[in-house]
Amino acid sequence: MNGSLNLAADYPLLNVFWTTMWFFLWILWFMLLFRIIGDIFRDDELSGWGKSGWCVFVVILPFLGIFVYLIARGRGMGEREMKRIQKNQEDMNSYIRETAGTTGTGKADELAKLADLKSHGHITAEEFETAKAKVLAA
Repeated sequence: MNGSLNLAADYPLLNVFWTTMWFFLWILWFMLLFRIIGDIFRDDELSGWGKSGWCVFVVILPFLGIFVYLIARGRGMGEREMKRIQKNQEDMNSYIRETAGTTGTGKADELAKLADLKSHGHITAEEFETAKAKVLAA
């Protein structure tokens, strides 16, 4: 059995730790790279030449490019992200308000108006029932 390989004994625990650490640092590096490239493309204040310059700098010299970008524009990254999150939240709230306003309360408001018209004598009971059927059918 001299020809068999025993891989577990040939790879010590410290080497497993170092391999795992480098693997996670590599994943962290790619996450940072994608976040910076995304920030470059999402920034409306940066011109097209500026975006292409930063992309070339980040792709050609990735370590230096990312560190320089973080130093030069790092504070703005957080501010732009907060603005984007606030805008998304405002859009979601307005969508919810619009949707909630047209479904349940719209019919209730129309029925209340019809009842008010009937009670004031502006429409007859038959007209009220016809209009109520149309509102409920819609």
